[in-house]
Amino acid sequence: MQLTRLAAELGGKPAIVMGATGATLTYRDLEARSNRIARLFRDRGLRPGDHIALLFGNTLDVFPVVWAAQRCGLFYTPVNWHLAESEAAYIVENCEARLLVSEVDMEPLASAIAGGLDRLVTGGHVDGVESLDAAVAPFSDEPVDDETEGYYMLYSSGTTGRPKGILPELPATPFGTGLPIDHLMAGRFGFGRDTVYLSPGPIYHAAPLGWTTGTVRNGGTVVVMEKFDAEQTLRLIERHGVTHGQFVPTMFVRMLKLPGEIRSRYDVSSLRVAVHAAAPCPVEVKEKVIDWFGPKLVEFYAGSEGSGFCLIDTPAWLTHKGSVGKPVMGEVHVCDDDGTELGPGEVGTVWFGGTRRFAYHRDPEKTASVHNDRGWSTLGDLGQVDEEGYLYLSDRRTDLILSGGVNIYPREIEDVLALHPAVEDVAVIGVPDPEFGQRVHAVVHPAGAARPELADELIAYCRDRLGHYKCPKTVSFADVPRLPSGKILRRELMKRHEGVATS
Repeated sequence: MQLTRLAAELGGKPAIVMGATGATLTYRDLEARSNRIARLFRDRGLRPGDHIALLFGNTLDVFPVVWAAQRCGLFYTPVNWHLAESEAAYIVENCEARLLVSEVDMEPLASAIAGGLDRLVTGGHVDGVESLDAAVAPFSDEPVDDETEGYYMLYSSGTTGRPKGILPELPATPFGTGLPIDHLMAGRFGFGRDTVYLSPGPIYHAAPLGWTTGTVRNGGTVVVMEKFDAEQTLRLIERHGVTHGQFVPTMFVRMLKLPGEIRSRYDVSSLRVAVHAAAPCPVEVKEKVIDWFGPKLVEFYAGSEGSGFCLIDTPAWLTHKGSVGKPVMGEVHVCDDDGTELGPGEVGTVWFGGTRRFAYHRDPEKTASVHNDRGWSTLGDLGQVDEEGYLYLSDRRTDLILSGGVNIYPREIEDVLALHPAVEDVAVIGVPDPEFGQRVHAVVHPAGAARPELADELIAYCRDRLGHYKCPKTVSFADVPRLPSGKILRRELMKRHEGVATS
């Protein structure tokens, strides 16, 4: 797992390949470039435990910077460039970054959020900002003397409020020891030197960042998509002989909705493991993907907080459909609002015990709110366990719709509507209702033109498949705001419908 050793052994083997352009960074190049940048960081006074911020799209230039920070003990925070300017600026300030490194294509956002920070830019010229290439030119490509493991410090996606920084403990171990995810990938998912990993998500998110670095730690090759495209995904699997890929359910839906002649055009037989996470996958969607890819799907449920990790492979899922598995890190507890642990089949808040404590950076009240007196922590999800200990998620507590005193879970309705042929995308929210408090409302991005009768058709479609009290009373047609991770920006939807009577 030591990059210097891997570079010596693997040399010209591609570590990173960009999907659209084919631009490649070899192990030898990654070692040399990251060493020069690490030496620059040391020269600028950065020491283990210091923070830097990164503002990049999915581009080759980000990886040497990440590895430089990783090998000299820094916290590094990738900034989600889809956030509002004020939110992105908050992250840079809140993480206490001493340096902002960005790519030229991120101007003018980078200049707007940097405040008074020192800056470095890659990929082109920005007036008044130092070029990273020029800054590292005087430095040796030999490792710094005091290499020690760093860590990414991630922020929540901000779907329901201001992004929260998740401050891990630095491992205080020599560089090359690796992070927990690196070992989990090798032990549980079969990553090794013959791995070709497809990363279709944005690098500022936890899984794309952690799993690309983990692939390299294990000697494999990463194929990075500049942005997700359903057909391009299949093309890259065939072209590069991809063995492992990681997806979110919306990606599966978009691939399944490709015309049959396009899906059958590409050979995806090289794929050994299709990992999915970030949001629960509708049962019918997962069944269709298994029919297509074979029994290769592995689902995990975890958070950037690192407070627990559940896992389920295809054989186990086929006998426990809808489950996100059993814990492989920590143990799962389901509790009611008073903290009493519930039995099998009872829905409550999902807590993890027996794992490391985490903190939200500079937010002790929020940190305390997600821990209990038994040392357990929660991500805010609702769910239940069965008699065998398999966990089934219901929804996030903040997404719950309370209509006439009844709890309604948006995800259950979204799962039904997602596979209707006239639906491109869908989100379900509760809107104000004078009689029931809230009523169920579906926001639908139609696959084609929104026919006048489509709303009634979709409501009837739900009523054929769900209890009537769960079904949308109203439907509107608009784009569904999502992050590239697939998470719905419910905060934005709720703002649109706040105090508005929807008919």
